[in-house]
Amino acid sequence: MIEAEKFSAVAAVVQEYLDCLYDYDAQSFSRVFHPHARYTCATGGHWVHLDMVQYRALVEARPTPRSQQHPRSDEVIAIEFAGTAAASARLACSIPGKSFIDLLTLVYLDGRWQIISKVFDYQARD
Repeated sequence: MIEAEKFSAVAAVVQEYLDCLYDYDAQSFSRVFHPHARYTCATGGHWVHLDMVQYRALVEARPTPRSQQHPRSDEVIAIEFAGTAAASARLACSIPGKSFIDLLTLVYLDGRWQIISKVFDYQARD
C-alpha cells in the first residue's frame, strides 16, 4: 500500500508542474525538474530531445496559456510508484494549438520528489 504522505508529495510536484505550464514561473520550474532531467518527444516521427536549459528557454520564450486566456484543461490520469524512490505520472494537458499526454518519471533525491524525465505526445487542435 502506498503511503498517503508519499502519494501527496508526488501529487503536489505534479500539480506544481501543471501550474508552471499554465502560468510559467521560473522558481517552480527549477523546483519540479531535476537539473539533469530530459524532455523527449517523437510525435510524427520528429525526434526532440532537450536538456533542462533548452527546455526552460523554450517555455520562457512562448506566451503562457494564461496570458492567451486559454482555458485550463489539465488532468492527472495516474500516479504509480516503483519502490521507494521512483514514481511515474500520466497527465493530460493543453496549450493553445496542442493537446498533450505527458509521461513524467520522478525520483526521490535530496529529500524531495523531482521530475527526471518528461516524455510526451501531442495532437494539434483548434
